[in-house]
Amino acid sequence: MNATLVLPELDTNSFWRDESGFPGIYDVEHFIKTLRYDIHIVKSIPEVSSKGKTKKLKAHQIRPPRDAPLSWYTTFALEKMKQHGAIYLTPFSHRLAEEIDEPELQRLRCRVNYHALRFKPYIIEISREIVNRLRSQGHFMSIHLRFEMDMLAFAGCIDIFTPAEQKILIKYRKENFADKKLVYRERRLIGKCPLTPEEVGLILRSMGFDNSTRIYLASGELFGGGRFMKPFRALFPHLENHSTVGPEKLEENSHGLAGSAVDYMVCLLSDIFIPTYDGPSNFANNLMGHRLYYGFRTTITPDRKALAPIFMDREEGKGDRFEERVRKVMFSSGKFGGPHKRVHPESVYTNSWPECFCQVNAKNKKDKCPADNAVELLESRLHSEELDESDENRTANDSSAGLAEDSLI
Repeated sequence: MNATLVLPELDTNSFWRDESGFPGIYDVEHFIKTLRYDIHIVKSIPEVSSKGKTKKLKAHQIRPPRDAPLSWYTTFALEKMKQHGAIYLTPFSHRLAEEIDEPELQRLRCRVNYHALRFKPYIIEISREIVNRLRSQGHFMSIHLRFEMDMLAFAGCIDIFTPAEQKILIKYRKENFADKKLVYRERRLIGKCPLTPEEVGLILRSMGFDNSTRIYLASGELFGGGRFMKPFRALFPHLENHSTVGPEKLEENSHGLAGSAVDYMVCLLSDIFIPTYDGPSNFANNLMGHRLYYGFRTTITPDRKALAPIFMDREEGKGDRFEERVRKVMFSSGKFGGPHKRVHPESVYTNSWPECFCQVNAKNKKDKCPADNAVELLESRLHSEELDESDENRTANDSSAGLAEDSLI
């Protein structure tokens, strides 16, 4: 599209209750600098002059189709941008097809997600402080418990709650998601329901983790109160979160974007990471991909679809060989964060292999690892382009001056 990017805006809906935005949690200067060889980025929409008046350019709002192909952006979106001068794409989660036949654009995704997007120094400092405290007592695992109201309402998994709680979830779903009839048992059997805290505990126990295991919980406010955490705590009493082990300076925004950013960093640096729901969860998907990208760090991903009938049998009193069956699923289906080629429906955000991994002895020139002085080469090329552009502008100005003189004569 050859477009300029305005700094993205973050979703500040009622669920987050946080309007700190992109500059509030990300290092903006680092973001712009890291991507300077890929795209021109500005902090806000520029002003334009028309008829002697200066005003801010108004962006035309467009809702991109889900998983839109590149052609949608280079035709429809580009046409609208030329027509209005600027376009505002919202919402933008999952609005570009994951499988695109442009390896360099796939690599750009990795440059953005794993290099350009860096949290502000104070968030990194708090995260390191928490990790150091946890590591001072040995290894620890992190678990992303996706058992909050918004995800449960989205998934349509409400039958395990009280009638009053079900009313809350149904109301939230009607207000925020498309109307669709969802049957709990059917949803659960196809792996669409988030694991409960107790189910996570039973999986870990079946895999051989004992009650001395130290766990960092990354989650928002768990729906349903403490009764869902009670059986989990009974199995694994050594539980921490950013409120129990984090510094006091985080408390002001522990439930907002900063708290989630700290959770992300602690999960990224933990010895083992376990997502309990990796469906439309950007947090879990990006973390899985991030950990794979930075050294294939151990990630345990439960196969909810394969585990569902085992848990349902247990609830119906048919728990024979329960742990054996769970172990069989976990050790036969788990890749544990190691290198493996992405296979549909696996997401490019959870596994960017092979596009984002260079090859030392590549057959294809495009797959070769960059030269040691790649940054210097890019800097030199960018400088040359800027000089050429400056010369062109100077030539254009000289021509304009000549025309002006001719008209005066």
